[in-house]
Amino acid sequence: MAKHTFSLLETCLIFLLVMMTAITVALLSLLFITSGTIENQKDSENHGFLTTQHTSASQSPTATQTSPVTPEPLFQNFSGYHIGVGRADCTGQVSDINLMGFGKAGQNAQGLLTRLYSRAFIMAEPDGSNRVVFVSIEIGMVSQRLRLEVMNRLKSKYGSLYRRDNVILSGSHTHSGPGGFFQYTLFVLASKGFSNRTFEYMVSGIMKSIDIAHQNMKPGKIFINKGNVVGVQINRSPTSYLHNPQSERARYSSNTEKEMIVLKMVDLNEAELGLISWFGIHPVSMNNTNHLVNSDNMGYASYLFEQEKNRGYLPGQGPFVAAFASSLLGDVSPNILGPHCINTGESCDNANSTCSIGGPIMCMAKGPGGDMLDSTQIIGRTIYQRAKELCASASQKVTGPVASAHQWVNMTDVTVWLNSTHTAKTCKPALGYSFAAGTTDGVSGLNFTQGTTETDPFWESLRNQLLGRPSQEINECHKPKPILLHTGEISRPHPWHPDIVDVQIITLGSLAIAAVPGEFTTMSGRRLREAIQKEFASYGMKDITVAISGLCNVYTHYITTYEEYQAQRYEAASTIYGPHTLSAYIQLFRALTKAIATDTVANMSSGPEPPVFKHLIAPLIPNIVDRAPIGRNFGDVLEPVKPEYRVMVKDPFAGAERCLLIKS
Repeated sequence: MAKHTFSLLETCLIFLLVMMTAITVALLSLLFITSGTIENQKDSENHGFLTTQHTSASQSPTATQTSPVTPEPLFQNFSGYHIGVGRADCTGQVSDINLMGFGKAGQNAQGLLTRLYSRAFIMAEPDGSNRVVFVSIEIGMVSQRLRLEVMNRLKSKYGSLYRRDNVILSGSHTHSGPGGFFQYTLFVLASKGFSNRTFEYMVSGIMKSIDIAHQNMKPGKIFINKGNVVGVQINRSPTSYLHNPQSERARYSSNTEKEMIVLKMVDLNEAELGLISWFGIHPVSMNNTNHLVNSDNMGYASYLFEQEKNRGYLPGQGPFVAAFASSLLGDVSPNILGPHCINTGESCDNANSTCSIGGPIMCMAKGPGGDMLDSTQIIGRTIYQRAKELCASASQKVTGPVASAHQWVNMTDVTVWLNSTHTAKTCKPALGYSFAAGTTDGVSGLNFTQGTTETDPFWESLRNQLLGRPSQEINECHKPKPILLHTGEISRPHPWHPDIVDVQIITLGSLAIAAVPGEFTTMSGRRLREAIQKEFASYGMKDITVAISGLCNVYTHYITTYEEYQAQRYEAASTIYGPHTLSAYIQLFRALTKAIATDTVANMSSGPEPPVFKHLIAPLIPNIVDRAPIGRNFGDVLEPVKPEYRVMVKDPFAGAERCLLIKS
C-alpha cells in the first residue's frame, strides 16, 4: 500500500481536532474538580456540625440549604444570617383528653376552636458554621419526654447539626391545649394519663416545622425592636410582689413587665420571612370552664399577624411565620378587671384571695370582654397590634456571631453562694398548700387558701396515709412552705417531679435568649435578666438584650424571688426546689453566660442526663366511640332543604337592603 501524505489543509484540520479534544478534556476535568470543590465546601462549611450522617440528596440537610442554580459565594459573602422559618400543625386530640394547665377535674376537650401550631426559626452564620433553632409551640409547656424524643429524632435525621445546646423548645402556655405528653407522675396524673396518640402528634408537628424551616433557609437580615404593651396585664399576686425590697421596686414603674421584644426577619430583598415576639402574659383568657382546644390570646395574636402577612392563604398556611412566645408570666394575668367575688361582686384582691362570703372558691378574675372568647380576642388583638407597630419600625440590625450553651443540672442538690462566706442548698421537689388553692385565674374548688403557711391536720393525715410522711429534711429545707405533697420523695410508679433540669442560653449577636424551665415571676425574671447582662458586660459584651423565654425543654412549675417565697401564695407554693431556687438559676445561667463570653463552652460538662421512663399510666379518660342516636344513621337528613330561601342583604351602592332569592 502506498504511503499516504497529508496535504497542508489536512494537517491543519488534524491539528485543530487534537487541540479541540485537548481543550474539551481540560474543561471537563476543570468542571469536575470545581464541582467537587463546591460540594466539599457545602459539606465542610455550611454544615460543620454534620459529621455522622450521609444520606441521599433528597434527604440530606445539605440538599435543602441552597438553590442548585445559585453560586455558593452568594450565600457566604453577605452581612446577615441564613434564616429558615417553618410552621406545622401539632394539635393532637380534641376530645377524650384532659386540657393541660388549670388542673381542674372534668375539664376535658370536647371539640376544636383553633388548631395548634409549632413554629420553628433557624438562624445560622453566613458560612453556616454555627446555627441556633428556636421553636415556639402552642401547648401548655414543653415536657422533658417531648424534648428528649424530638432531640433523638433530630439526631437520627440530621446527625449532630441540631443538638441539645442549639435547639430551644418553648411552650406558649395556652391552658386550652391537650395534656397527656408527660413522663413525671404528677403531670401524668394531672393530665389523666399518658396519651401516645397526642404525644406523637406533637412530636411530628415539631419535627415538621423544623424540617420546613431547614428546607427554606435563605440569606437574610434580622432586626430587633422593643416597646411597652399597655392595657393587657395585671399582677395576680400583688401582695407577694410587695415583699420585694422597696428600693428594688422603685426602679420599675410597674409590678408587671410590660416590655415586648420583637425579632423581625427578612430576606436580602427585604421580603418579610417571619417574626418572634417575647412578652409576659398568661394565656388564660379562656378560663377553666372552656372545653374547646385553642391557642388562647397569644395564639390569636399569631393568627392575626399571619393572616395579615399571608393574604389569600387559609389560617396555618402561607410563607410568613409569626410566633408569640412566652416570657415573664409567672404572676401576670390577662384578666385585667381583677379578682372579684362572683357571688357578691366585691373585690377580693387581698393577700389570701378570699371572699367574706363563700371563701376563696368565690374569688375569680375576669376581663376585659363580655365573655372569655371576647376577652381572648381583645387581649390578643392588642398584643398583635403592638407587635405590628414594633415590627414596622424595627431598624436596629442584629449582627454578630451565633453561639449556644446548655447543661443538665440536678436541681435538688445545687449549692448556692449567698455571699462570699455563706451558702444554701436547693431542695428535693415539694408543693405547698397554696398550690392546691389555684389562682384567681382559675381556683381549684377545694378548701385551700393562698398564703397558707400552716399545715392542716386533715390533709396532713390523708396525705400520710396515701403517700407517706415527708421527711424532716424536706420539711426544713422548704420552710416556710407547709408541704402538701413531698413529690421529691415519691417514686411510684415513677418519680413525681424531675430532678434533672435543662439550663440553656443561645446568642445571636447582641441578643441572648435564656431558655428557662418554668414560670418566672416578674421580679425573679428581672433579676435573672440583669444578672446575665452584668455577666456579659464584665467580659466586654455590653448592651446585650436578654429575652427570657419561658416554659422551655422541661417543666418545673414556678420560680419566685426569695422574698415572694415567704408569702406562700400560689406561685411560691409551686416553687418546687425551695426558697433558693431563683438564686440557683441565676448562678447556673451566669456560668453559661461566662462560657459563651469567654468561648469556653466546650470545657463545660454536659451534666447528668435525664431519664426516660417506660410503661407510663395509660389514659384514664375512656375513648368513647361516636355513635348515631338509636334509630338514626350518620348521614341521615335532619331537615330537608327548602325549594328556595330569601336573604336580606345590604346593597353597597344603593345604601339600602334588598331581597335575594336563592334557589336550592
